[in-house]
Amino acid sequence: MANFKVIIVDDESAARRRVRRLLSLETEFEIVAECASGTEAVSALREYRPHLMFLNVQLPETTGFDVLRNAGDANPLVIFTSAYEDYALKAFELQAFDYLLKPFDGHRFRESVQRAKVRLAEMTAASPARDLSKMFQQFSARRTAPDRIAIRSRGRVVFVKLEDVDWFEAADNYVSLHCGRETHVIRETMNDLESRLDPSRFLRVHRSAIVNLDRIKELQPWFRGDYRVILRDGTELTLTKTHREKLESRLLMGT
Repeated sequence: MANFKVIIVDDESAARRRVRRLLSLETEFEIVAECASGTEAVSALREYRPHLMFLNVQLPETTGFDVLRNAGDANPLVIFTSAYEDYALKAFELQAFDYLLKPFDGHRFRESVQRAKVRLAEMTAASPARDLSKMFQQFSARRTAPDRIAIRSRGRVVFVKLEDVDWFEAADNYVSLHCGRETHVIRETMNDLESRLDPSRFLRVHRSAIVNLDRIKELQPWFRGDYRVILRDGTELTLTKTHREKLESRLLMGT
């Protein structure tokens, strides 16, 4: 049976104790270190080169993100833990395997661990030498734009793939993600969201709308230089004159 090395990083002893207790039910894992600070975590990563790490986001004088940046070529599967949902997107951009929102229950923990177990088994089977550093190169890759958005739903954080989003709709400090028949809501301004999206895939057509370019079916001239943007599902949006030139340069070149 596989024996995967684990380190637990959290400045709260009660939090470390809870992860240790829940993990004791999983015979495939061996806890090789528990750390209360980022400095301890970096040392443990380099010494033990664990397969899995439970990493709290907020640590004394540093963050879990800084721990990863200073881990060298020790790249374990990382399950972030935090009482705050605000860090979920950043965690995912750093290729976190999962994000457990405190206080998480035993069921949520086991679900995450079971998935991690499957992933680790697949990786070790594909590498007889178990050189995990090569298999986790994604940790060193920093995307210029995320490919998913983190959303809090019923006490947990879920991720929606941006390729599944038809368009974004602004409403004050909230943005609705329209994904086919589903709609998700995040607390964020349209300007902040736009700054994080890939401009080659998404374009703002109106002050309150950003559209997935792959979903555009048709453009129709409208009033005063505006256009109607018809999406594949029949949704109609307004492309204002302000944003029209950007869209034309991408979609209408050569026509």
